[in-house]
Amino acid sequence: MSLTVVLAEDDPDIQLVARLSLKRAGFTVRVVGNGQEALDAIRQQPPDVVLLDWMMPELDGPETCRQLKADPATAGIPVIFLTAKSQEAEIQRGLSLGASGYVTKPFDALSLGQQVKDIVAAKTP
Repeated sequence: MSLTVVLAEDDPDIQLVARLSLKRAGFTVRVVGNGQEALDAIRQQPPDVVLLDWMMPELDGPETCRQLKADPATAGIPVIFLTAKSQEAEIQRGLSLGASGYVTKPFDALSLGQQVKDIVAAKTP
């Protein structure tokens, strides 16, 4: 069975590489360009996992994650930050907002899908 991921990323090049990497790993990928589009897509059709960029127009990743975790309908969906924000304080902030994991850019396109699967598996009871 294929896992569905919503990829919230505003950079078209990163969208392309991440989408291809995730598809290669067997994911069904829905791409959105900002946090508000992510919230709308997730509420319309909840995915198995969400990959969130930190810095996006309209609604950034941390606020998107906060809203997802505050809503009982979406609180259980694993959220993984995919971001260039790699300072320990930023990673801890992301995890404290309820994210299940953190993948820093530049990421390895060959292993991204497996990284996402491993994070989801580690958080699944």
